Amino acid sequence: MAADEAGAASAPAARGKVTITEIARQAGVSVPTVSRVVNGRSDVSPSTRARVEDLLLRHGHRKRAAAPGTRAALLDLVFDDLDSPWAVEIVRGVEEVAHAAGIGTVVSAIHGRSGDARAWLRNLRARASDGVVLVTSALEPLLHEELRVLGVPLVVVDPAGSPALGIPAIGAANWSGGMVATEHLLSLGHRRIGLIAGPPRLLCSRARLDGYRAALEGAGTAPDETLVVPGDFRPETGFAGCNALLELPDPPTALFAASDQMALGAIEALRRRGLRVPEDMSVVGFDDLPEVRWSAPPLTTVRQPLADMGKLAVRTVLRLARGEQPDSPRVELGTELVVRASTAPPAP
Repeated sequence: MAADEAGAASAPAARGKVTITEIARQAGVSVPTVSRVVNGRSDVSPSTRARVEDLLLRHGHRKRAAAPGTRAALLDLVFDDLDSPWAVEIVRGVEEVAHAAGIGTVVSAIHGRSGDARAWLRNLRARASDGVVLVTSALEPLLHEELRVLGVPLVVVDPAGSPALGIPAIGAANWSGGMVATEHLLSLGHRRIGLIAGPPRLLCSRARLDGYRAALEGAGTAPDETLVVPGDFRPETGFAGCNALLELPDPPTALFAASDQMALGAIEALRRRGLRVPEDMSVVGFDDLPEVRWSAPPLTTVRQPLADMGKLAVRTVLRLARGEQPDSPRVELGTELVVRASTAPPAP
């Protein structure tokens, strides 16, 4: 075959996915030879390996990093955003397990934009990552399908919505966390309890809101929707939400913020109005970020095991990379109330 004809035969008609059989035909080798390249076998000549790998890459196939049973060598950790100490805790857990296993970690943020997600996927394909941990993000179904075609194991942490069937998900007990935070304030004697909620598109936000409502109903207190204000987990919305609640004709005596950062923003709003925590208003957060034990006053909050969620996600990806299945497709790690100095009975 002439050189130009060989080049034409090896050039794909389109970048779309083609079968291993077609890859073998274009490379002029057998299907078992392509399979040996895909599985990282050593019994293939360098020139044949290079030709097959080039075709695999051009057609969107992913070559396995090593033979079955070998640990992954590179992990992608993908966030919607990276502007929160919450994300740092997840990274800390992921890195601890990945480092111990000799795995490199690539951290990315896709900012909820389709274009950013597609650019990340192109980079993922180029570096042949061996697994993905997706945190509080939602990829389009087509991108999920591309990951499936590439054969990249995927685990979702704190999913934004219901993950696709077959994709393992790891989260925290958000409903019980919202309930225990509200029950703590009820036990102190508060009955008008405000809530600064998280983004409604997130499952964790909706679960914390439902837990708040369940606690009120369980105590015989009808939820007052005027006491629920929106937020997005950032301090600025905690500040704004607290100010909105304070402007009500009958403000709450206690506040549950669905994230520690919003709780800190609310405390600042109270401080600027000359109000004291907890004497004038009790405040509870959610997350137990390291800095809240040093806030003024130290914050009562619901601890969710962020680092442990990251650790379990990496262990699950490694199991999938070995061809094993997780014990359960959905895991919720427990939350617990940590009582500090920001809560007290209401003033007489």
